[in-house]
Amino acid sequence: MDKCKIKICGLSRFRDILAVNEALPDYIGFVFAKSSRRVTPDRARQLKGELDPRIRTVGVFVNAPMEEILCLTEDCGGQNGTIGMIQLHGDEDEAYIRTLKEHTHVPVIKAVRVQGTDQIQKAQELPCDYLLLDTYTRDAYGGMGVGFDWNMIPRLSKPFFLAGGICSGNLARAAALRPYCIDVSSGVETDGRKDCKKIRELVNLLRATHEYKESKGA
Repeated sequence: MDKCKIKICGLSRFRDILAVNEALPDYIGFVFAKSSRRVTPDRARQLKGELDPRIRTVGVFVNAPMEEILCLTEDCGGQNGTIGMIQLHGDEDEAYIRTLKEHTHVPVIKAVRVQGTDQIQKAQELPCDYLLLDTYTRDAYGGMGVGFDWNMIPRLSKPFFLAGGICSGNLARAAALRPYCIDVSSGVETDGRKDCKKIRELVNLLRATHEYKESKGA
């Protein structure tokens, strides 16, 4: 079984980049949708320029025009690949995803605002590369830092990111569900800002969890 990866989402400041360059998570996320963590394409490009190249970038979008997404990838003469993965966190349907993938080789993640097991099962039929399971919040597209009932997650054939209220206190249980990647934002923040110490602690905790399991032959 491959080790679970980790994504730190919602970076917006150069000090955030310094923090992840030290901790070296697998992925970081730039939010281009309406949010307190929103960044402009120019800002994202500047931040990416300071990012350790071992860390992959994910662009988070909500019902965005396709051209807005594509111009951030290296396809279509874009900005040298400001983003290396696309996360769709809105109401994008199968037709939208299929058309998007016809215009880019960049992997696509589709968020599911979880309300039930059947909904997750059905989402596996979407033509995306990964699912992202997040908490359903009425009138909001993000999980707002709140978790959902992980017992609703069925056995999945498609790799998935797990989001929604994950922090140091429940990280080991989240990893035990065997997601492809754990997605954290507010769980590494203090007063709404990324906290270097919390980022480092969470990334190190996940690595320690892997090492413990390997020592036990899990």
